[in-house]
Amino acid sequence: MMSLFSPLLFVSVLCMNSFSAVQGKKWKGEGTTQNLESIVIGRCYEYIRLVNPAVGEKNCSQIWEAFKNAFINKDPCSILPEDYELFINLTFHTIPPNKSLFWENNQLLVTSLAARGRRYMSVGDTLFGFLADFLIWCGQADSPGLDYESCPTMAECENNAVDSFWRIASVTYAKHSSGVIHVLLNGSAEGGAYPQPGFFADYEIPNFQKDKISQIVIWVVDDIEGPDRDSCGTNSVKTLETRLKTLGFDVTCTDNYKSVMFLLCLDYPDHSKCAFASESPDLLSLVMAAEVQLQLACLWEGLYMHSYIDGVLPAVQKGGGQHLL
Repeated sequence: MMSLFSPLLFVSVLCMNSFSAVQGKKWKGEGTTQNLESIVIGRCYEYIRLVNPAVGEKNCSQIWEAFKNAFINKDPCSILPEDYELFINLTFHTIPPNKSLFWENNQLLVTSLAARGRRYMSVGDTLFGFLADFLIWCGQADSPGLDYESCPTMAECENNAVDSFWRIASVTYAKHSSGVIHVLLNGSAEGGAYPQPGFFADYEIPNFQKDKISQIVIWVVDDIEGPDRDSCGTNSVKTLETRLKTLGFDVTCTDNYKSVMFLLCLDYPDHSKCAFASESPDLLSLVMAAEVQLQLACLWEGLYMHSYIDGVLPAVQKGGGQHLL
């Protein structure tokens, strides 16, 4: 009797565990990024020490508390952009003129092109954007903990912790951008290069300060292996150009801007869309060399940061930098 009962009990426990796991995943989105606090505080020190020391001293522990308190102990579908106001105030810094880079549907390309603020400063290259880029987070109502199982998506509720954060980040970024504004759009994106609704359309353009902006430069770049769905003067890009001109901005638009294409072609050197590179081998070599130098600089920063955090740097300095290589 006991031998028959044991397998049945084992199966029952498995079923209960599976049911509990399903029940525990309340939302459709991924849960909070593991080690969120360590990542945010670590990124804060990395930014003020290595990425952009010009922003000056910032209290990284205080910044984390302001970030956390914006959504902790709250219904994850009732987080508003203004809940992050203290965080934005603590992380705010000047955005250099002529370096703002807005985008839609090409975040990884923008990250490469901006090069952590060296070429341009996208919203993800500001301190407030840098701390949250590519992360997911949410809390739980009446609970001081983070939800590591699941977080709500935009489809489930508009006022979720992540999207509300990026709304106020986008508004802040747009209000303080000046000089020549750059916009990088994906000409291969389904639904058009200029999506409506979208963060650029709904939160950034309405907050442009016309008296601070001299020109808006639009680049529409197709994916190397993607279709040409949208271009300057057509479809959604024409809608964007008309909107900006109606607002009184000086607007230019270029399809497949060569500098961006060179960057894309580093990953597809033999693709037919990159044939122009063979006509200018010296230029391509210079671009590739510059990119390699940039990646090495980023690698050195990463090694330096790890050493700085772990307390190894003083020992390395005594023993010689060659131990890092």
